[in-house]
Amino acid sequence: MTGVAIIGAGRLGTSLGRALAKKGYPILWIADRKPAAARESRRIIGQGRATSDIARAGEAGIIVLSVPDEEIERVARRLARTSGVWRGKVVLHTSGILSADALAALRPKGAFCASFHPVQSFPRKDLPPVHFKDIVIALEGDEAALPAAKRLVRSLGARALLLQARDKIFFHAACSMASNLFVPLFEMARTLLRRIGIKDARAVRVLLPLVEGTLQSLKHFDGADALTGPISRGDVETVKKHLEALKRYPAARRAYQALGAEAVRFARKKGLPSGKLKTLKRLTAGK
Repeated sequence: MTGVAIIGAGRLGTSLGRALAKKGYPILWIADRKPAAARESRRIIGQGRATSDIARAGEAGIIVLSVPDEEIERVARRLARTSGVWRGKVVLHTSGILSADALAALRPKGAFCASFHPVQSFPRKDLPPVHFKDIVIALEGDEAALPAAKRLVRSLGARALLLQARDKIFFHAACSMASNLFVPLFEMARTLLRRIGIKDARAVRVLLPLVEGTLQSLKHFDGADALTGPISRGDVETVKKHLEALKRYPAARRAYQALGAEAVRFARKKGLPSGKLKTLKRLTAGK
């Protein structure tokens, strides 16, 4: 298989390198400006050589830039200034929001460029290869780069989703709302339980089965059918009491109202009486 170099020894880059190594891809180089980080990632991946010289990455046939978004163009320009042969090589970056144009400096050198965004969270560097199984990896970029990117996706046991460059911002915003912004929402709920004396570990045991049940419902039903709770039932008095209690926690109250307004839209689809819908709409609007 084609040799791979990873630039950026963070959580995603290391987990990706480890998974590709297990699938038979030779990992040639793990490059990072912090030598200790590169060495740590090399130990986790189990092969390749650690370096702080990103020019060595050009020795591979596939180069993956897993660096912060604001560094991608700079790293691409640095690579383009190296003396290596880039013609026919595939260069990928893992940004969810930037298009393949962030790698444009390498195109005149003959490289084929694409974005390769795993729709998954990576909380640590040593995640097992199964972490990629059945996830979606969003691809976008040069036609000549996509076959190699798709082979990587298949090797990981993931599913490819082709995007247009103009759509990446909306796609990434959707992913961030569903994943990243869920974390503060869950923490708000845990804080409310903490206020009544339920410690964090027990709060997770209380809330997590509820969350998991909701996720299971979303696998099988649309938003309206998956929605449960007081807004779904048209329980106006309960919503009033929630909002009154949450005056002591303004951030949670604002979140309740904003998300509650969306829940009212789903409740309308379920055929809730117009009078109750009108009252719930007013309550979630803060009136």
